Amino acid sequence: MAETLLFNALREAIDEEMARDSSVFVLGEDVGHYGGSYKVTRDLHKKYGDLRVLDTPIAENSFTGMAVGAAMTGLRPIIEGMNMGFLLLAFNQIANNAGMLRYTSGGNFKTPMVIRGPGGVGRQLGAEHSQRLEAYFQGVPGLKLVACSTPYNAKGLLKSAIRNDNPVLFFEHVLLYNLKEDLPEEEYLLPLDKAEVVRQGEDVTILTYSRMRHHVMNAVKTLTKEGFDPEVIDLISLKPLDFETIGASIRKTHRVIIVEECMRSGGIGAELTASINDRLFDELDAPVIRLASQDIPTPYNGTLENLTIVQPHQIVEAVQKIVALKV
Repeated sequence: MAETLLFNALREAIDEEMARDSSVFVLGEDVGHYGGSYKVTRDLHKKYGDLRVLDTPIAENSFTGMAVGAAMTGLRPIIEGMNMGFLLLAFNQIANNAGMLRYTSGGNFKTPMVIRGPGGVGRQLGAEHSQRLEAYFQGVPGLKLVACSTPYNAKGLLKSAIRNDNPVLFFEHVLLYNLKEDLPEEEYLLPLDKAEVVRQGEDVTILTYSRMRHHVMNAVKTLTKEGFDPEVIDLISLKPLDFETIGASIRKTHRVIIVEECMRSGGIGAELTASINDRLFDELDAPVIRLASQDIPTPYNGTLENLTIVQPHQIVEAVQKIVALKV
């Protein structure tokens, strides 16, 4: 086991897959000589050359379209969005091209590509650099959405995403890059469509992902001292949702809290709530509680920024409220 920072876990995944498969290449702004805005591709251009770690112009729609074409013709591109919010400029290429080409070509073309990079609310990055794109893309057919949350799952999930024959949007949180964890020396891969039961419990199911996993676990420290026994599930796969794991937990606890950093309106939590009510309504002993970011542009002011996103004390209060609703 070796202690590894999350950004280095991602780097190791890319390095290992590039060494294993010559069709894998990286492209994006400053991914080469600069090493990526968060150093995920540091020094890879020295090992693999400037054509496999390709610095691009500031033109997200152009280089994403080029990556779609490369994927169609047998390569496996990894796009790094310097900031995931910038990839809104490539929405058409991701949605209409990458997401739909396998279907619209009658299966004649595959688009094995990974679109990854930093997103989420950082520390005073301002509205345009605090985007959460999962809500934008969850309705697009043909895309897989994955959110890593630890160095261990970041590496295993990214390796699986690179090997997948479908386009994968791979969400990394800007404030998690310096997380440390011991990683196995041997190679491992993780499934892209499975949630992780982080903590077993009986009182309530807490569904979360990305950075909010850590807010939830901070809240759990307080909750367990107060005698509560929450079950915590890291969704990981945002599309498709792992309803086998989700359903098994809800049938046990009969109560659900969803904690996300995405916007409340139209977010992953909104889809989850609707799906839970559709599939598992008779299992619920209380209405689903949804904790999400406020529907406003993220303020630059640090105090106001913190007020827009879910904090651990709000999770504690939600558990206290829903468990008190005895039937």
